[in-house]
Amino acid sequence: MVEFRVERQKLAEAVGWAARTLPSRPALPVLAGMLIEATEDGGLVLAGFDYEVSAKARIDADVAEPGRVLVPGRLLSDIVRNLPPQPVDFATKGSEVVVRCGSAEFGLQIMPVEDYPTLPSPPARAGTVPGDVFAEAVAQVTPAAGRDDTLPMLTGVRLDLEDDTMWLACTDRYRIAARELTWSPSESGFEAGIVVPAKTLADTAKAIRQGDEVVVDLAGAADTLVGVESGGRSMTTRLLDDQYINYRSRLRGDWTTEARVRTAPFVEALKRVALVTERNTPVRLAFSAEEVQIRAASGDSARANESQSVRMTGNEIDIAFSPQYLLDGLAGIRTEWARLQCTGPTKPALLTGIPDRDADDENAGDPQDTTEDTGFRYLLMPIRLNN
Repeated sequence: MVEFRVERQKLAEAVGWAARTLPSRPALPVLAGMLIEATEDGGLVLAGFDYEVSAKARIDADVAEPGRVLVPGRLLSDIVRNLPPQPVDFATKGSEVVVRCGSAEFGLQIMPVEDYPTLPSPPARAGTVPGDVFAEAVAQVTPAAGRDDTLPMLTGVRLDLEDDTMWLACTDRYRIAARELTWSPSESGFEAGIVVPAKTLADTAKAIRQGDEVVVDLAGAADTLVGVESGGRSMTTRLLDDQYINYRSRLRGDWTTEARVRTAPFVEALKRVALVTERNTPVRLAFSAEEVQIRAASGDSARANESQSVRMTGNEIDIAFSPQYLLDGLAGIRTEWARLQCTGPTKPALLTGIPDRDADDENAGDPQDTTEDTGFRYLLMPIRLNN
C-alpha cells in the first residue's frame, strides 16, 4: 500500500525531473516506469533510470501509508502536467494506482517494482559551485558539443577540476567553447578530468533553480560515474572516455588583429544578413579601422550587406564564418562588448567577452582597455574564401 497527498506544482516539477531519463525505447519494460517511494518522515522520492542516467527528486508530502510503487512514467508525466492547481491524492487500490485531483481521477496499472533495477548511489562529494554560475557555464559551452555518436568523446563536456578552478569545454572539431570558473572543492588539491554526456548535463543545468547550490559528486579521475545535486534533485550518469584534446593550449595565440564590437547590435546585424544564407553559406566580415562590413549572398538569388562600428587594432582582415557557429559563440557572451581576435583569414579566431565597466565609470559605454575576459572563450575555424 502507498498513500499520500502532495501539492500539484511540486509534484509536476519532481515528475518532470525524473521523467527526463525515461527511455523512449526501453531495453526492459520496467525501465519505462517511474519509481515512487513515500517515506515515513513525510518525504516523496520520484526516480527514473535507464542504466546510463538516473534522475531523482525529493519533495515533501503528507504520507498516510509509506511504500514503493512503479507506474508508467511518461503517462504519469502527461497526467500530472495537465492536472488542475489543486492537491493531488495518490493511493494504491488493487492492481492500480488511483490519482485524484479535484474532480479528475485516473487509474494507472502498477508495474512490478521488484523487477526494477537498483538505482546507482552517487560517488563521494567532490565540491560545490553556485548554481547560476554552473548553469550559465553549461549553457555557454554545450552548443559546441558534437552530434556524431560515432565519436562519443566529442558529444561530451570535458570537466577539468584543479583545486579551486573548474574548466568546462566542448568541441565538434570546428570550434571550441570553454568556460573557466571558481568552485569550492571538498578537499584542497582535488584534481580530476572527466567527460560527461553533453545532453545530460545540459538538461540538468536547465532545471537548476535560481539561488540553489550545485553539489558535484565524483570520487576521482578513475571513477566511472558522476553525480550532480541541487535543490532536492539529483542525477548520476556514466562517464565517457576521458581522452580529450588539449583545448586550453589552443585558446592562446599571438593575435595580429583585435576587433571590439557591441555584442547586441552585432548579433542583430548577423541575424539579418544570415537571412539570405543557405546551408554551408558563410557570412563574410571585412574589418577596417572603424567598421566591419557584414556580407552574405546566395548565388544570384539574394544578397545582404550591413555595417557596424568597431574599435580595431592591428591588421585589417576579411574573414568568413558559419553564421550559426558565430551566433552560438556570441550567445555565450553576456557583456556589452565582445572581442574578436585572429591572425589571418584561414586561422582560428577567438571570441571573448570584455568585462563591463562600473555604472559610475566616467567612460561607461566604452570597452575597457584590458586583456581580461569573463572566463568564456570560443575558438572558431573560419571558412576559406574563394575570392
